[in-house]
Amino acid sequence: MKTQRFLLLILFTALLLVFTGCSQSPEAKESPKEKTQTQKVSSASASKKNDLPTIKILATGGTIAGANKSKTSTTEYKAGVVGVESLIEAVPEMKDIANVSGEQVVNVGSTNIDNKTLLKLGKRVSKLLSSKDVDGIVVTHGTDTLEETAYFLNLTVKSDKPIVVVGSMRPSTAISADGPSNLYNAVKVAGAQEAKGKGTLVVLNDRIASARYVTKTNTTATDTFKSEEMGYIGTIADDIYFHNEITRKHTKDSEFSISSLDKLPQVDILYGYQNDGSYLFDAAVKAGAKGIVFAGSGNGSLSDAAEKGAVRAVKKGVTVVRSTRTGNGVVTSNGDYVKNDLLASNSLNPQKARILLMLALTKTDDPRKIQDYFNEY
Repeated sequence: MKTQRFLLLILFTALLLVFTGCSQSPEAKESPKEKTQTQKVSSASASKKNDLPTIKILATGGTIAGANKSKTSTTEYKAGVVGVESLIEAVPEMKDIANVSGEQVVNVGSTNIDNKTLLKLGKRVSKLLSSKDVDGIVVTHGTDTLEETAYFLNLTVKSDKPIVVVGSMRPSTAISADGPSNLYNAVKVAGAQEAKGKGTLVVLNDRIASARYVTKTNTTATDTFKSEEMGYIGTIADDIYFHNEITRKHTKDSEFSISSLDKLPQVDILYGYQNDGSYLFDAAVKAGAKGIVFAGSGNGSLSDAAEKGAVRAVKKGVTVVRSTRTGNGVVTSNGDYVKNDLLASNSLNPQKARILLMLALTKTDDPRKIQDYFNEY
């Protein structure tokens, strides 16, 4: 009898150990309590990710999206062939500083950015920034006309959230490609609290510039974008350093709106030179120009022949603005130019004067009011 009891006790103990071991197996299901703890850990990880700014990259093409079979060529390539997702994948480090996603607006060389594209881009930027889920915008763009698009956004987007336009001087396939570093820095600036309220910014070559003052100054060099007269507003050396403020009106303080526009007035640029004539003004008027920007010599000077053509254009209802081909300095209002309603671009170069004049003409054709716009913006 004792032997039987002993055997039963051993059998029971063995079964108990087997059962206990199975219940503690690594394959056992989590208890409700364990599930809750796991969910809390996941939520904490998600919360940490959500602490990063949300940046939308809008791609338009350009050299930063260019490619060539040769890794050593920096001038022979096809612009606008790499898509936005590939640009993002090429710089995975961006995901450490922001929640990044991309959208392809167009994919062209920036010489083919037209008024229709400007309106499309401007409206899309405005819509995205109106969302509480977007903290900043980066626009990738070809460098040839980058400053024009940047200034257009500076005048038309009603938001104090950062807008950063970025490009590169070398294609993505070059061994010395500057695009990845520029893009990373652009995302960093777009996500910075300090960048709010500064208008549209241009980031290349470790510099931060205002769209109002920056211009391309060299055909191929990576340090081509400069703000020679007014200076950069910031630099990037791992961290972001802002050291200048913008005093001109921009973004949320701008009077210009494109929300209801489907086209912009035609504004042409004419270039002053020795032995120029009045016929270029006549041709522009005949072609349907509503405004003309004249890139004059020195302080926006016109030859006698060119001035005759400009005055005829004004009498036919075309607004004429004098800018300068020199690259720097303020074009002043003076003498007969004022009497003949030949306006002054202030410190805007011809290509940016064209952007402002197009927008001004959507509101008025009064020369005095348009001159005020050039003095204020």
